[in-house]
Amino acid sequence: MADQPEEKGRIVVGVDGSESSERALRWAVRQAELTGGEVVAVIAWEYPTYHGARGWFPPGVTDEAALESRARQEADRAVRQAVGEDPPVEVRTEARYGSPAGSLVEAARGADLLVVGSRGLGGFAGMLIGSVAQHCTRHATVPVVVVRDEEK
Repeated sequence: MADQPEEKGRIVVGVDGSESSERALRWAVRQAELTGGEVVAVIAWEYPTYHGARGWFPPGVTDEAALESRARQEADRAVRQAVGEDPPVEVRTEARYGSPAGSLVEAARGADLLVVGSRGLGGFAGMLIGSVAQHCTRHATVPVVVVRDEEK
């Protein structure tokens, strides 16, 4: 067993374009520097739904490739904005279909750590942590770090 190459630790971090997720990404990159690991920045996407007079219904255009591509572009933009073009550790992006909370819990299976911001784009003002962070802390099979917003 001593001849096998040592595997890098994997830190999964949720990104959604919010300031909170950018703070979480910067924290994850610093942690990966300390531990010699890599970072996987995960963004979730779903088909948008609309509410009409007869209830919920899907949009007329359901171009899966376009929606996934848009999500991947947003994840790449978030990485560049948070840690620059040349981060000090390997940072990969993944776009996963599904709810943000479920996608992050699934992506983190087998990882060393899951990192999330305290509130994303859909957060309600005044909540200590958002619903995605709360779901991850309850359901992830790995340790979860919730990076809190800076005190104002």
